[in-house]
Amino acid sequence: MNIEEIFKKVLDSSFQVHTVLGPGLLESAYCECLWYELTNNGLKVEKQKPLPLIYRDVKLEAGYRIDLLVENKVVVEIKSVEALCDIHIAQILTYLKLSGCKLGLLVNFNVRHLKQGIKRIIL
Repeated sequence: MNIEEIFKKVLDSSFQVHTVLGPGLLESAYCECLWYELTNNGLKVEKQKPLPLIYRDVKLEAGYRIDLLVENKVVVEIKSVEALCDIHIAQILTYLKLSGCKLGLLVNFNVRHLKQGIKRIIL
């Protein structure tokens, strides 16, 4: 499965979760439900994947975690905030750099229409 097919499945599953749950829940609830949808669709998904920071050839466990890593290719960062900010984009860009992935999806579930809460991020 290529990266665009994976991305489409993640996007479709995100819309499914939002349709069922709506806005107003914690990020952890959306993360669990999206993980469930994606794994049910046959995708390999790692939840809360630890992400080490490499500094001067030293691997540091700095506490970074990717919300969902799909097929080792797509980073999914889940939010439930009033509005996405530049810091959220910076966060997913950092996760993309540290993970070696090229494509990310930033999803804010705390919106009336999910289309307003989605950002595709390409490194």
